[in-house]
Amino acid sequence: MILAWVIPLLLLCSALVVHLERLNAIRIMEDKTLVVAQQHFIAVEKAVLDCEQNITTLSNLKENNCFIQSSGKNGWLISSKQTPAIQIGVVIDEKTGIVSRLNWRQSFE
Repeated sequence: MILAWVIPLLLLCSALVVHLERLNAIRIMEDKTLVVAQQHFIAVEKAVLDCEQNITTLSNLKENNCFIQSSGKNGWLISSKQTPAIQIGVVIDEKTGIVSRLNWRQSFE
């Protein structure tokens, strides 16, 4: 009689251990994915920032990591070539040459 109570409890405990192991494996993958995604996002933001800061002298850059499109009078759209795609809108002051960021968004394909 006692054996009929102990065996199901042991089976439940072993099932719980299996589920906890799976949950831990998923959490480890989630953390690693989050870290990698943040690293990619930071790298893309740095590339877009570099293009923004050097928009008037893009021909002097060794490596251009952005797509640049005109959006009207002194306005430009700068998009990253890497993923995740980031797009910013900037305007260049005619008199001072200062670049001002108007907006920022993540582009989804």
